[in-house]
Amino acid sequence: QVQLVESGGGLVQAGGSLRLSCAASGSIFSIYVMGWYRQRPGQQRELVAAATSGGSTNSADSVKGRFTISRDNAKNTVYLQMNSLKPEDTAVYYCAADQNRILTPAYWGQGTQVTVSS
Repeated sequence: QVQLVESGGGLVQAGGSLRLSCAASGSIFSIYVMGWYRQRPGQQRELVAAATSGGSTNSADSVKGRFTISRDNAKNTVYLQMNSLKPEDTAVYYCAADQNRILTPAYWGQGTQVTVSS
């Protein structure tokens, strides 16, 4: 089993920045990909960004140029640096991890609220 614990959410004004962190523990040797999903009010959960243990990263078009995912394998932690935040980025952000594919993650964090005020 793998446990994921997120931190770093909060309230920020539009144009501001936040950094989310997600620390993994447990059977972490099995984890290949870690990433971030978000669920905006009234919408389905969507993939925001992902990073593999080999250093490959990908992000959704809606956040490209504003959000950066990074991963510290030594600390078993993945980060999401969010800059130039917009009110439409308001969501619950979830950390996710899997042995193979981020699109079907086996492990989820509890979620952290990010609220961007206009």
